[in-house]
Amino acid sequence: MSVYGPLAEWYDGFTRDVPYDEFADFYENALHREGKERLTLLDLCCGTGTLTLMMADRGHELIGVDCSPEMLCVAAEKTAAANCAVKPMFLCQEAAELDLYGTVEGAFCSLDGMNYLPPEDLPELFHRLHLFIEPGGRFAFDFHSPAHLRELDGGVFVDESEDVLCLWRGEFDEEENALFYGMDIFRREGVLWRREEEEHLEYAHAPELLKALLESAGFENVRIVCDGPQHGMGRLCMIAENGSH
Repeated sequence: MSVYGPLAEWYDGFTRDVPYDEFADFYENALHREGKERLTLLDLCCGTGTLTLMMADRGHELIGVDCSPEMLCVAAEKTAAANCAVKPMFLCQEAAELDLYGTVEGAFCSLDGMNYLPPEDLPELFHRLHLFIEPGGRFAFDFHSPAHLRELDGGVFVDESEDVLCLWRGEFDEEENALFYGMDIFRREGVLWRREEEEHLEYAHAPELLKALLESAGFENVRIVCDGPQHGMGRLCMIAENGSH
């Protein structure tokens, strides 16, 4: 089954309650560099590009990277209709295979992007981010805490509109240290409904492990933020400064 394949078309509709303005404020403040109002930024695991476009609309130059062609197609359609001065560039890449054309002044990864990455991919990803972020630039991201992912074990949730229904079922696997959740997507086609399926996997990364891996890759002043966006929903944030190459 593909991840963010069939769901891509409906993702923005199912995430209308996400406080994107709060995430944009948080990342703009976290990545701020003294004396620079506009930055070249990487949005890692950018999805349909909602936050990418918000940051671009604030005057920053954005590169969005995601591994889902379907999500990037939605991002491209939204970008074509956007009025930002410098439109984002999108690349279809796996996070651990990140390969940019040059350096950026900061990078961020939002809304579970980090949880989707398996632990074995993190050292290579952080190494590549250390190479592609300019010295003194920062990498900031948010992620679900391990405790929150465990609380979703056995949960069943439903999102629906007039033309689509999404049934979400979660199961936490202690051996994998990850939350598996299956999605059944029912879309209306005339008087009938078409069923499509996706299976997602989010890893319960311990903050201490993330901090240690970032420091091993050359990042400094790594700090955990417990009062960032959606902190009341089990979301933590981390900010790291890139040391010299």
